[in-house]
Amino acid sequence: MTTETITDSAEETIAFGRRLASELAPPLIVLLRGDLGAGKTTLVKGIAEGFEAARAEDVTSPTFTLIHEYRGPRVNLYHIDLYRIDSERELETLGLDDLLAADCILLIEWGEKFARWRRDRNVEITLERVEDGESRRKIRRTTP
Repeated sequence: MTTETITDSAEETIAFGRRLASELAPPLIVLLRGDLGAGKTTLVKGIAEGFEAARAEDVTSPTFTLIHEYRGPRVNLYHIDLYRIDSERELETLGLDDLLAADCILLIEWGEKFARWRRDRNVEITLERVEDGESRRKIRRTTP
C-alpha cells in the first residue's frame, strides 16, 4: 500500500512526522529515502516528538555519528545514517542487529544501499522536493 502527501514547509513536515508516529508501532524498520536535503531528518524530528522521545530542536542528522538514539516512554528510536557506509563489512561493524528489540524503531537513511535493509524493511518513506516551492515536499509511504 502506498500513500502520498505534500507538505509546504519544514514545520508541516515535522507535523506530518508527529501524525505518522501514531501509525507506527515497534518493532519496526523504516527506510528513509531521498536526496541530500530532501527532509529526512526533518521528518524524524516530528516522529521523535510524536513518540515523546525528543524535542524537534534536539534531533540532528546522524551523518557523522552514524546513529542517534532517542528514548521515549513507549519506544526507543534509532536514527541511522548509512550515507558514508560503503560496504557490508563496514555495515556489520555498526551492530545494527543489536538495536532490533520489541520496543525499538530503526529509522534508516540511505538503507536502500544494502540489500538486507531493502528486504527487511517494514515501511519505506520517500521524500522528494517539489519543483514549485523551496520547502515543498512530496512524502510517499509504502508498506510492502
